[in-house]
Amino acid sequence: QLSSCHAVLSTQLADAMMFPITQFKERDLKEILTLKEVFQIASNDHDAAITRYSRLSKRRENEKIKAEVTEDVYTSRKKQHQTMMHYFCALNTLQYKKKIAMLEPLLGYMQAQISFFKMGSENLTEQLEEFLTNIGTSVQNVRREMECEVENMQQTIEDLEVASDPLYLPDPDTTKFPVHRNLTRKAGYLNARNKTGLVSSSWERQFYFTQGGNLMSQARGDVAGGLVMDIDNCSVMAVDCEDRRYCFQITSFDGKKSSILQAESKKDYEEWICTINNISKQIYLSENPEEIAARVNQSALEAVTPSPSFQQRHESMRPTIQSRPPAARTSSTGSLGSESAALSALSLDSLVAPDTPIQFDIISPVSEDLPGQAKSSGQSGRRTNPFGESGGSKSETEDSILHQLFIVRFLGSMEVKSDESPDVVYETMRQILAARAIHNIFRMTESHLLVTCDCLKLIDPQTQVTRLRFPLPNVVLYATHQENKRLFGFVLRTSGGRVESRQTSVCYIFESNNEGEKICDSVGLAKQIAFHAELDRKATEKQKEIDRVKEKQQKELNKQKQIEKDLEEQSRLIAASSRPNQSSGEGQFVVLSSSQSEDSDLGEDGKKKRESE
Repeated sequence: QLSSCHAVLSTQLADAMMFPITQFKERDLKEILTLKEVFQIASNDHDAAITRYSRLSKRRENEKIKAEVTEDVYTSRKKQHQTMMHYFCALNTLQYKKKIAMLEPLLGYMQAQISFFKMGSENLTEQLEEFLTNIGTSVQNVRREMECEVENMQQTIEDLEVASDPLYLPDPDTTKFPVHRNLTRKAGYLNARNKTGLVSSSWERQFYFTQGGNLMSQARGDVAGGLVMDIDNCSVMAVDCEDRRYCFQITSFDGKKSSILQAESKKDYEEWICTINNISKQIYLSENPEEIAARVNQSALEAVTPSPSFQQRHESMRPTIQSRPPAARTSSTGSLGSESAALSALSLDSLVAPDTPIQFDIISPVSEDLPGQAKSSGQSGRRTNPFGESGGSKSETEDSILHQLFIVRFLGSMEVKSDESPDVVYETMRQILAARAIHNIFRMTESHLLVTCDCLKLIDPQTQVTRLRFPLPNVVLYATHQENKRLFGFVLRTSGGRVESRQTSVCYIFESNNEGEKICDSVGLAKQIAFHAELDRKATEKQKEIDRVKEKQQKELNKQKQIEKDLEEQSRLIAASSRPNQSSGEGQFVVLSSSQSEDSDLGEDGKKKRESE
């Protein structure tokens, strides 16, 4: 009997205790590991498809290859999403199975032991019966709850698959998914460009996110992210890099560090640029950063989109504007990012010409755009030697005392009506930046601004070719922004324009690496040096003119003395020839001898002069 009881106990332990544990190990845990491997494979396939899509050429587009790559991205992204959801569902199910994986074997063990000792442990069985019943009820409740949760997760997976179908495309339609321009925080995958040599580079895909005023990155497998760049007061602009789409460059406030990144889609590309612009203005430090960013963007829109009432007021004020004297005109003192309440139609018309087009890029040399400037031979397209060596031809700025170089980015230029007040520069800055924000123009041309005593030059940093040349005497006004010291501009006065035979003024706006005041001071110093050089030149010319007059007077005086001397000599000869002869032969011989001796003393020049007299 004892042996049979032990055999029954062994069978019950194998069925009720060992079998559930073996099933949990071989079925549930193995399923999790399999799903994990499948998810890893799907993730690697998705990364490979994204890499192929990022390498698509923007200039030489092949619709067949593009369609294949897009289909590959769609399939791999959908597969990764589905695998991920099933993997997470299995993980959540495993959390419930962990609760009963040990309880069920222990319950079977206890029931086997109770059956084994039932004969001699009736009192013990009475004590544990209620407890074991409660445990069994709890196990059934957990199982029913798990089944309900699995059904809910399956329904959630189906809903997510339907809702996420457009997001599987690498570049979703921006009309269905609008761009958020008021963000002060952003996170996502970007391709970073790393230089591996003088002309070679590599691209690495990493997870980037913003944290306050810092841009952070985190590689796959890292525990935490690392600092990439401080983006307070930084500048961001779209760039063309190695024939890749959606590339933009971030430059630190001091210009010493820059990074080129590539977004996956146009939506991410514009959102990253807007977010970094908002962070660079330190909007994130306020209590409601997104609300303030929305207000700043809205004020930028309103800056160049007047309301109907504003236009009606503008039309009604036109007759009175012509009858007012010029002294009644007021200047605009509006600043970027906020519209001044005192700005009126009168001040706008007095500063900026109506319907004036804005040029956002450098197209041709200034001598072609502005007819009033004389273009010297070889001026456009001339390469500036970066080492300062003369290559056989003397540079036009070689004799200049002042040479200062600054890194600037061209924002735009437009014709203005006035060049007497710095308010015209502030108003031009406001309109150009507002127009850039409305039309989503983020691209800026970076150049080197060379300030000399003769002119201002915009030089291509790559080819050292002079893009634009501004004669310093024509620069009549220059100013930096009152709040954002990186912005500065100057007004160039030229002859010609929309109406011939009149002078026009064009305002050029630039962004620097926090050196706007330094550039304006440098231009002021150059104008002072040029002014004093002009005064010295005029004084030198005046002194030369005085010396020429004195030299001319001295020549006239010497000529007068020579004439008087010749007249005296002539009168002496006449007196000698008219003297009475003392002797006919001897006297005449003496006179002739004396005249011959005088002729010999005078020489050839004297003889010719006497003959002419």
